This record gives sequence, C-alpha cells and structure tokens, in this order.
Amino acid sequence: MPHWNLAAAWIGFAVGVLAGALIGLRFADPDWLGGYASWPRRMLRLGHIACFGIGLINIAFAVTADRLPVGAFVMTPSMLLLVGAAGMPLVCWLSAWKQPARNLFPIPVLAVLVACIWTGWLVLEATL
Repeated sequence: MPHWNLAAAWIGFAVGVLAGALIGLRFADPDWLGGYASWPRRMLRLGHIACFGIGLINIAFAVTADRLPVGAFVMTPSMLLLVGAAGMPLVCWLSAWKQPARNLFPIPVLAVLVACIWTGWLVLEATL
C-alpha cells in the first residue's frame, strides 16, 4: 500500500507546481481576488502549499512503512494519508470559491492527524 503514498506525493508535487504557476501569473496584481490578504487568495496559497506539505508526509510514511515489521497494520494510515493528500488542497480551493466549504477542513485534518498518530504508534511498537 505505501507505493500509493509515494505516487500521491509525486502527483501532489506536480499539482502544487502547476497551482503555483497559475497563481503566480497574477501575483503582481495587488488587487487580484481582493488583495494579498483576502480570503480567496489565502486559501489558494494554502492549497498550493498543502500539496507539498502533505506530499512530504506521504513520502515519510512510505519510507517508514517499508521499515516496519512484516504484518504491521499500515493500510489504515496509508488510506488516511491519501484522503489528506487529495482532501486538504481540494477543501482549500473549494473554500476560496465558496467560504462555507471551510467547514469541511476537519475531514482532511483528522485524516492526516490520525494517520500520523497511528504511524507513530506502529514505530514505537516496533522498537519496544
């Protein structure tokens, strides 16, 4: 399963580069989307960065999962990180378009949080 996390990371990096390039086309316009500090512009930037940040977490997970003992239950954290990799940028970008979509943030946040705690527990369990 961790190979899916590696693929998600690299796809996320590519999407992050493309999103950054698209946002960058208008970065010099101080009034674009209501200005630099506006909600839509902040959410677009956050979605762009989420692609890289959660991608790095997915790579760390894949490397960690490969070093865990055979039989360690890594499927659940793997799936949760995939939810986070797709969900966090998507919720950010939806929130930029429709602010009430911000209420969806707990879904990817909790998915990544539980995956990190679960993986940390597996690592501790393997070292004890």
